[in-house]
Amino acid sequence: MDLISYSAPHRLLTVARGHPYDRDAFHTLTDGLDEFDICHVEQPVAQRLLNPVTATQYDALLCYDMPGVDFTAAEAPGMTVPDETFRHDYLAMLEAGIGVVFMHHALAAWPAWETYADIVGGRFHYRAATLRNTEWPDSGYRHQVTHTVSTVGQHPVTAGLPENFVMEDELYLCPVFENSITPLLRSDYAFTDSHFFSAAQAVAGNMNSRDGWSHPAGSALVGWVKHWGNSPIVYLQGGDDATAMGNPYFKQLVHNALRWVSSEDAHTWAREQRQATTPAAPAG
Repeated sequence: MDLISYSAPHRLLTVARGHPYDRDAFHTLTDGLDEFDICHVEQPVAQRLLNPVTATQYDALLCYDMPGVDFTAAEAPGMTVPDETFRHDYLAMLEAGIGVVFMHHALAAWPAWETYADIVGGRFHYRAATLRNTEWPDSGYRHQVTHTVSTVGQHPVTAGLPENFVMEDELYLCPVFENSITPLLRSDYAFTDSHFFSAAQAVAGNMNSRDGWSHPAGSALVGWVKHWGNSPIVYLQGGDDATAMGNPYFKQLVHNALRWVSSEDAHTWAREQRQATTPAAPAG
């Protein structure tokens, strides 16, 4: 399949739901992206569009969704396995080269599909699980943390931002695959279990509890880039609520990320990364 091409205006597909969210704040987040024609869709209908035929009519996806987690299950949260057709189509979409920006709770999506964690660069767990052959407890969360974010190196996603800026947001303590991502943003918060609360206990109705819960120290990275197939990918941990999404620095990050993943430079980078990590065919 040919890689997608780009022409102005760019087309952006935003995907949300699966987790409560402030619709007004989320839609306002894309204000000012005047070079994009923006279409919004919610889960579960969005799953019908994430394939190499429909999704690649867009130049970028902004994913603020959390499919595959069922909080109405008898033993909540239930973990839904995406069907084979969806998995095939999703991976084919990334092979075709669409740029994707994942935000905040998208890190918790499709917990029963390990490849999805590899695509995004980590996973937030609502219950104990095995990931990359390692047993993990449920992840940690902390709402309304005031923390300082520092940019790591230079990248188009962080262009124009100060080296350090302050945000109030929810943070996660969870597995991050630091060996397969390029870091963009680092928080000064302490990513240890004494500073977070148990996600499983929150689902059970015990908010802000860590009784009997422990978790390995986690990564302080709150933003990164990577690729999957021919697709450039950005993950931004920020964006829990209207306060976070209203932060002008975070809004600039989202705009920069969408402009980058839809650029030819980003797609050239993703293709080069893909080629560098693909084993060469045996001679003869």
